[in-house]
Amino acid sequence: MSAQPFHHLFQPLDLRHHRVKNRLTFGAHTANMAADGLPGERHLGYYTERARGGAGMIVVEPVPVHPAAMLTARNFRAGDDAVIPGFRRITEACKAHGTVMIQQLYHVGGHGDYDNSYHPNWSPSGRPSFHDSDGSHAMTEAEIEETIAGFVAAAWRAHESGFDGVELFATYHALIDQFWTPWSNRRDDRWGGSFDNRMRFSATLLERIRQRCGDDFIIGLAVNMHPEIDVALSVESVQEIVAWHDERALMDYVTCGTGSYFDFHGIIPTVLYEEKLGAPFAEALKAVTRHARVQCESHVRTPENANTVIGAGQADLVSIVRGQIADPHLGNKAQAGRDETIRPCISCNQMCWGRRHRDYWISCLVNPSAGREFEWGGDRFEPAAQSRQVLVIGGGPAGLEAARVAAERGHDVTLCEAGPELGGRFALAGLQPRRGQISELVRWWRGELERLGVTVHYNTPVEEEEVAAYGADAVVVATGALPDEDAFQRGLAAHDRLPGIDRGHVATVDDVMARQVQPGQRVIVLDDLGHWHGAGTAWHLAELGHDVQVVTRLPTIGAELARTAADGPLRARLAQLGVEAFGDSVISEWHGDRATVQRLLDGASRDLPADTLITATTAAPFDPLSDALRAQGVEVHTVGDCVAPRLAVMAIYEGRNCARGL
Repeated sequence: MSAQPFHHLFQPLDLRHHRVKNRLTFGAHTANMAADGLPGERHLGYYTERARGGAGMIVVEPVPVHPAAMLTARNFRAGDDAVIPGFRRITEACKAHGTVMIQQLYHVGGHGDYDNSYHPNWSPSGRPSFHDSDGSHAMTEAEIEETIAGFVAAAWRAHESGFDGVELFATYHALIDQFWTPWSNRRDDRWGGSFDNRMRFSATLLERIRQRCGDDFIIGLAVNMHPEIDVALSVESVQEIVAWHDERALMDYVTCGTGSYFDFHGIIPTVLYEEKLGAPFAEALKAVTRHARVQCESHVRTPENANTVIGAGQADLVSIVRGQIADPHLGNKAQAGRDETIRPCISCNQMCWGRRHRDYWISCLVNPSAGREFEWGGDRFEPAAQSRQVLVIGGGPAGLEAARVAAERGHDVTLCEAGPELGGRFALAGLQPRRGQISELVRWWRGELERLGVTVHYNTPVEEEEVAAYGADAVVVATGALPDEDAFQRGLAAHDRLPGIDRGHVATVDDVMARQVQPGQRVIVLDDLGHWHGAGTAWHLAELGHDVQVVTRLPTIGAELARTAADGPLRARLAQLGVEAFGDSVISEWHGDRATVQRLLDGASRDLPADTLITATTAAPFDPLSDALRAQGVEVHTVGDCVAPRLAVMAIYEGRNCARGL
C-alpha cells in the first residue's frame, strides 16, 4: 500500500459554477455503443462504472451536430431529441456518484466518412480528406450558419439531458480547427483570411452556446498540437488561438491532445510513444491562459503521471481514458492509496481503438468487462453461492485471469504453472522493445493472486493422474499453445511444413525472446502473422546489432497492427535500424544458409543468404488433459490458447468469463 494518496490529483477544482471533486477526468472518446443512434444500456453501464470508480469529471463521447458530421456506424443521432431520455439516465446515474458530466460535440469537417454519413464532407475551403481519398465541399455561408445552429441545438439538447456542460471538438484538424488553420481555410469572406476572421466560427459557436444554455453551463474546448506536421498549426499558433479565446472568456477549460488526422498515430499513443506525451503542450497553454482551466491528455497512463503533471503546474486537470477503461476504479484505488491494485493499461490499442477502427463498440484487452458492464455487473464480481476448490492448470493470461476472478468470488484457488515464472508466452512479448507494460501487467496479476490468497505452484506440470490429489471441485485447463515447429505459411497453403525446415539453423520467435537460442549475424524473420510476434522480435534483434530481413505474406510489416495505430511508427523504427522488408512474399524453401523467397504477386523468386531463420507462425494448441479428465467425470473448463491459439485478448476474456460462472 502506498504511504499516502496522490495529493495534487485529489484536490477539488471549481469549474464555472460547479465544483469538481478531483482533477481526474474520464475524457471524450468514441465508445461507439449506440443502438439505433440512441444511448442505451451498454452506455449506461460503461459510464456509470467510471463514475462509481472515482472519476471527478466524465466527458461523454462526441455527438455529431449535423448529418455531415456522422463518422461511425454507432454514432448518436444528429439533430434528434430522441437521444435526450437515454442521456438523462446516464447523467443522473453518474451524478449520483458526484461526477460532473460533460458532453463532447463534434464535426470533423473535410475528414468525414461518406460510408456512414451518406453526405458530402463539409469544410471551409474544400480541401482533401485525410480520412480517405475523398475531397470535400467548400461550405457556403448558409451552410456555415446551418452548422453553427446544429452545434447550438446539440448543446441545448445536452443541457436538457442533464449534462453540466459541453466540450467542443476543435482538435485533430476537425472542422473548428480547419477554420483556424490557413492551410485548410482559404476563404476570402468574413470567415477566412485574417486571424480574427479565422476565429469567427469558433467564437460564434461559443457565444451562441453561452446565450442559449446559460451562465452556469460549462463550455470546454478540445485542441491539439502536432508540430511535426508542417501544415498543421504550430505550438505558437495554438497558444495564440487559445489566448485569444481566453481573453474573451469564451470557454471555461481547454484540453490539449496530440496527433491529428494528418497522421493519426499520435492521437491515441501506443507503447512506441513516451508517457505524459501531452504534458509539455498543456504546459504551453497554461502559460497563456488566465481564465480557462487547462487539462492535459495523451498517454498520461497512471495516477502517478497525473499527480506529477498537476503538481508541476503543467495542467489543472488530467484526462486518463485508456487507464480508466482498463480499470474503472482507478480513481478510488489511487485516492485510498491502493494504487498497486490498479489494473494497468498496456497502451496496446487492440480493443479500444482497434475495435473502433473496425466500427465495433470498444472494449479492453486487460479488462473484458469494458462495454459489458450492463451484462456482467460492472467490473466487480458477485460472491459465489458456494465456495469451491478450483484448480487452474497453466499460468498464462487465461489461467491468471481465471484464478484471479475465481478467488475474487470466494473460491479456494490453486494455480499450477509448469515453468518458473507466470505469464506464459505472453510474458515473452513483454521482453520486446517498448513492451514492458506487459511485464507490468503480469506483475499485477502476481500481486493480485498473493492478495487474494491463491496458492501458486511453480515448476509444476500436472499429469492426468495427479489431478485427483488436489481435491478440486472444478479444473480450469489453461495450458496454452506451443510454437509451430512446421512454420506453416498461409501463402503456401499446400505445404504443411516449410520445405527445407529440417536443414537446421531455424528457431521460433519464442526461442529468441526466451534466450534459448543465439541467432547468427544475418537473420531472416518469417512473419506469417503480421502482428507483434515477428515485428517485435525483428526490432529486438536489430537493436542487438543483427542484420535483419523480414519476409511476410502481407503487404507490409505489422499489417495487422494497423487497427492499433502502432504500425506506422513501428515500421519507421525498423527502417531506422536498417531492417529490410519483403512484403507479399513467402519462403518457398529454406536451404540452411539461405532462403528462397517467392513473391506472391508474380511468382518471382530470389535467394536471401542468412545464418538463422526465425519463424513467427500460428502456434499449436496444447491440451493433454481435458479429454481424459472429462472421461473420469471431472468438471473441466478449457480457456485460452489450448482451445485455439489467438491473441491475449481472447485468453483473458475466456479466463474471466469462465471464472464468472464457477
